[in-house]
Amino acid sequence: MSNRDLAKSLIDKIPESRLFYVISYLQGAAVPDETPNGETLAAMAEIDGMIASGAGEHFDGPTADLFAQLSED
Repeated sequence: MSNRDLAKSLIDKIPESRLFYVISYLQGAAVPDETPNGETLAAMAEIDGMIASGAGEHFDGPTADLFAQLSED
């Protein structure tokens, strides 16, 4: 019996009052795995390098202040 078949048979045994919790879990687990594309991987590597070297600019404060600063540039 595959894991999928086992899961389906177990669902039939869950009381209706608990199915809400199972459905919520399954909805979260049903999100497909996404592999980052080359551009995203390069950006992540760039950030890792900046963190390692201490380069770049760090912002510490409320998000509203960050957006205000970005809109001034």
